[in-house]
Amino acid sequence: MEMSSSSAVSRVRIPVAGVAAVALLAGLPAASAAADERTISRGVEIPAFYDPPKRLPEHNGAIIRKQPLKLALDQPDIDEPLPGRATRIMYRSTDARGKAVAVTGAYIAPDKAWTGPGPQPLVALASGTMGQGDQCAPSLSLENPLIVGDNTISFGYENLALLKLLKTGVAVVVTDYVGLGGTDRLHTYVDRLDEAHALLDAARAALRLPGTKLTKNSAIGLYGYSQGGGASGAAAELAPDYAPELKLAGAYVGAPPANLSEVIYGIDGSALAGALAWSINGFAQGSPVVKKAIDKNVNKAGKAALKDLSTMCVGDAILKYGFAESKKWTKDGRSLTRIISADPSLKKVLARQRIGRLKPRVPVRVTTGIRDDIVVHGQARRLASDWCAKGAKVVYNPVDLPDLGNKLLTNHLAPLLTDQETAISWLTDRLKGKGVKSNCAKIPYQP
Repeated sequence: MEMSSSSAVSRVRIPVAGVAAVALLAGLPAASAAADERTISRGVEIPAFYDPPKRLPEHNGAIIRKQPLKLALDQPDIDEPLPGRATRIMYRSTDARGKAVAVTGAYIAPDKAWTGPGPQPLVALASGTMGQGDQCAPSLSLENPLIVGDNTISFGYENLALLKLLKTGVAVVVTDYVGLGGTDRLHTYVDRLDEAHALLDAARAALRLPGTKLTKNSAIGLYGYSQGGGASGAAAELAPDYAPELKLAGAYVGAPPANLSEVIYGIDGSALAGALAWSINGFAQGSPVVKKAIDKNVNKAGKAALKDLSTMCVGDAILKYGFAESKKWTKDGRSLTRIISADPSLKKVLARQRIGRLKPRVPVRVTTGIRDDIVVHGQARRLASDWCAKGAKVVYNPVDLPDLGNKLLTNHLAPLLTDQETAISWLTDRLKGKGVKSNCAKIPYQP
């Protein structure tokens, strides 16, 4: 049994064999005890579907398993046509260390017909920050938009973008990312390689699903904001080498955390301070350097917070750790951001996560709120400039809104809502094969 610092907020593996024994003694059938054990994450039982098998397929994007998924909006009392038909999927990807990994997600076929040129296109959607507990998986939120467990709250806010995309007649595949939902490891939050691979392999998996209207010639768009913007941006620049066969047409890259060395300053002490722990937890899972730094610098309270947050979703993280300052988690009172900036080995870990060092070969639309104080504006603007310098076709879109409060998340989320319709329209035009002009020449004169 694996427990966090408190049994009330644990991620527990419950042996089903014991449940089966009780069932037999009670005269009940034990046929349902097919798995060896079940995962309970903060009071939420994770379906057996999310347990990866020991052996994985050879090829990236190969379907490991699938099952029908009932969308939350598919209710009998709704008179409008259902938004689509969904399939829960598990597929093979490759993680940042080059190892095979099982990733979960969902494919949604729209009920509305595609009226544009060519076969039905596909959008690979990378969700914004959901948390690190398995119960936070985007595919679970499609089924239950509001998940409440023992001290956990997960809200499927990306469902709004999904519905808007489905209304255009495009198919959508949503990735849960590496380790989010999948019960074999911790979610590797904002790891650019894991996220990019998971997103591109989700598109591959969708193309391999039987009974869809997709073909090998279907145009593919990438869509993401915040954590999803980083995944979309990383996927756009890695696709030429990692997934050259995909017919990518464009990428929406909203509020991308392109330079984590700068983003951590916006996160620390903010309403989403828990995200700092999620990134540290994820990197520590595969980096001895980060593990050593935690042991050296993080105090007992900090280690307890890291463990506690490892099973949390955004809602509970804000309620318990909102505006937490990482200096209270360290032995010498320095903030984690100061410790990282003073340690060359840790700086190298973050430098390897930098997005913008490769050239996307498809048009990219970079959106950033100029007053975003969480995923800070300057580094997102620099991403657009970096891509422009490499000759990429970039549409840079700075969103100028009033200041809605310091580090409250409002300055970060408002551009998502105000720009969403335009972003989806822009991406749909790319799927239709419409041309687009870069505005790289104007970036020096824009905020």
